[in-house]
Amino acid sequence: MVFSSLLFVFIFLTCNLVVYFLVDAKSQNKVMLIFSLIFYAWGGPRYLLLLVGETLISWFCALKIEEVRQKEGQDKKVKLYLVLECVALLGLLCIFKYLGFILGNVNKMTGFPSKVPNIALPIGISFYTFQLISYVADVYKGKTAAQPVFWKLLLYSSLFHQCIAGPIVRYQTIADEIDNRRITPNDIYMGIRQFSVGLAKKAVLANSCAAAADTLLPKGVNSLEMQPFTGLWLGMIFFMLEIYLDFSGYSDMAIGMGRMIGFHYDRNFNYPYIASSVQDFWRRWHMSLSSFFRDYVYIPLGGNRCGTAKYVRNMVVVWFLTGLWHGASWNYIFWGLWYLFFLLLEKFVIQGRLPKAASHVYTLLVVLFGWVIFKFESLAELSVVFKGMFGIGVNGFTSMNVKTVFLQYIFFLIFAIIAVTPLGKNTRKKMLADGRHSKVMFTFANVLDMITPALLVIISALALVGDSYNPFLYFQF
Repeated sequence: MVFSSLLFVFIFLTCNLVVYFLVDAKSQNKVMLIFSLIFYAWGGPRYLLLLVGETLISWFCALKIEEVRQKEGQDKKVKLYLVLECVALLGLLCIFKYLGFILGNVNKMTGFPSKVPNIALPIGISFYTFQLISYVADVYKGKTAAQPVFWKLLLYSSLFHQCIAGPIVRYQTIADEIDNRRITPNDIYMGIRQFSVGLAKKAVLANSCAAAADTLLPKGVNSLEMQPFTGLWLGMIFFMLEIYLDFSGYSDMAIGMGRMIGFHYDRNFNYPYIASSVQDFWRRWHMSLSSFFRDYVYIPLGGNRCGTAKYVRNMVVVWFLTGLWHGASWNYIFWGLWYLFFLLLEKFVIQGRLPKAASHVYTLLVVLFGWVIFKFESLAELSVVFKGMFGIGVNGFTSMNVKTVFLQYIFFLIFAIIAVTPLGKNTRKKMLADGRHSKVMFTFANVLDMITPALLVIISALALVGDSYNPFLYFQF
């Protein structure tokens, strides 16, 4: 079950909210836990034991860290429980997500093992593993208290809002809200609004961009070699828009659902395609993942408060892991190292010398070609597209098929480009500000605000009817 489905929106989520608001406050957390476990089990009941088991390990280790520190104050013993938790959770993540990849590469080099196991990837394992590691690490650092009640920690790790597609929510962000949530009418409205915006991003724009990208970038080396120059560029532009609208749409839905019931998750995207540098892009893209690697990998390694060699080493570790986190394939690792190269280039060579307009164009090109690396797991396909976008080995400049796809999706393309900028947000702010001085504008802005969520849900539902597009085609979390 995914957020952008009629089953989820009109049955699962609706039932969840109805039951949640019908029960008393003391039972609301239990309602959320039951619905979250049902949601997670929908994608594979057997993997529910994995989620529960990882949470149990984290719960135990955090309590032992707090207990030993209070009674004995032994730093080595305290650290032992942190190491135990990290080894257990990262070990499980490696087995389920990376063992097949590792053994596959070993097999190619040595012929051993003769048969590479095909291990199914549990839904959301990357997200809840990182969340639980951050929880125990924060207890170890004294940033948050250990949760004494196991099922409440399980609620945190399994909460269906952010369990499978993020954002990566820190325990300390919602620790107080687990037991003390206050829901205002504004929270409910803003939650519904953000959810509906995210749903429209995904169901209407991202799915349409995906359909166009899939048409222009067919699978297979031979098919890609038949594509013209403009087809490859237009296909990658559609993919670039799709991947942002898809991922940020899910984050918006998660944040919106959380706010409807009093949880305030941190923002995960901040219009990354208006970034003025690659560094700025990563301050805006998947902010919860960037902050996780910064706080739990980069800074513990020494950050930038060290010599040049160690700084470069720290960056290599972080960006290798960032690429690997996204999927068990070499192209994801290359994608992380691609950004490492340009971040080091900006740090040591460019140093903010480019004019603003040139810097923005350069950033968009780096990101666009980065998405080429991200999209194609086949190195042969990746090579064909990379060369083709430079006019090497392409089937002409354009074709009737490219023109047809462009005209068919032109309005989706325009709306998608607008959606990745703050134009809509700024227009709404200006209308509300002008409404303070104009009764007509005040009425118009407020009526528009009231009907927008309902309109977006209706349009999204119409778009989803008969839609069989797989939202996790490119996200191997």
